[in-house]
Amino acid sequence: MSERTERLSVRKTYKLFIGGAFPRSESGRSYVVTSSKGDFLANAARASRKDARDAVGAARKAFPGWSGATAYNRGQILYRIAEMLEGRRAQFVAEITAMGGVGAKQAGEMVDASVDRLVWYAGWSDKIGAVLGSANPVAGPYFNLSSSEPTGVVAVVAPQEGPLLGLVSVIAPVIVTGNTCVVVASERAPLPAITLAEVLATSDLPGGVVNILTGSAAEIAPWLAGHMDVNGIDLTGAGAELAVTCEELAAENLKRVLRPPVDRVNWLADPGIERMTAFLETKTVWHPIGI
Repeated sequence: MSERTERLSVRKTYKLFIGGAFPRSESGRSYVVTSSKGDFLANAARASRKDARDAVGAARKAFPGWSGATAYNRGQILYRIAEMLEGRRAQFVAEITAMGGVGAKQAGEMVDASVDRLVWYAGWSDKIGAVLGSANPVAGPYFNLSSSEPTGVVAVVAPQEGPLLGLVSVIAPVIVTGNTCVVVASERAPLPAITLAEVLATSDLPGGVVNILTGSAAEIAPWLAGHMDVNGIDLTGAGAELAVTCEELAAENLKRVLRPPVDRVNWLADPGIERMTAFLETKTVWHPIGI
């Protein structure tokens, strides 16, 4: 009896990430993910509008607990995600190399930058409130104090380029400030997004804080933009025509909208705090000064 010298490859079907679990699309659909050279890599679930509704429901359910957690605790959890992402560095490098057509060195730099980006946002968790809050001078015997609060459930159309660093750069500022999110991953390069979901599922992040859908942004994003229980939408990865459609739908319940960038984004650049402030509300309270 001859020995087998080659193993059969295990063809993986990547699933969605909703509420901390990995369901298949309720539609039963999937699509083929190929490398930059056109070689088969895997099958990915093609999310439907029903999946989008389920993800919004999961994000809404997780919002009270996540927004009510201390800023320090949210920072700890983001740091833990960074630790676990670095622990799977080799897998992310392999996926980015296959999908992006870049060398292993450049892919490694992207993964390292993603880890650093998470650590950077983790450090902001208990500082952004102090930067944005204020004690306002008023003509009267009152304290007038402004503080920031999370918007709620945020839909995110992830960038098509930078399938890991770009993805981390749009998710981290949303959740570090207490929001929960539903993310439409890069359709062309979804594998790093689902691998990131596996990292999130085994970290300390509560289920439902981040929900990741794979498939067509043109199909899913308008339903999220029009969903009445979504409070904001980040259109970074949406094309011009899709962005206009989503903005019109988002106006129905006055969602906060972060428009897609005019120029190509350099994800390695200093991100600043704009993405954190985009989905924060300012609450101002009056309190009488005691005598």
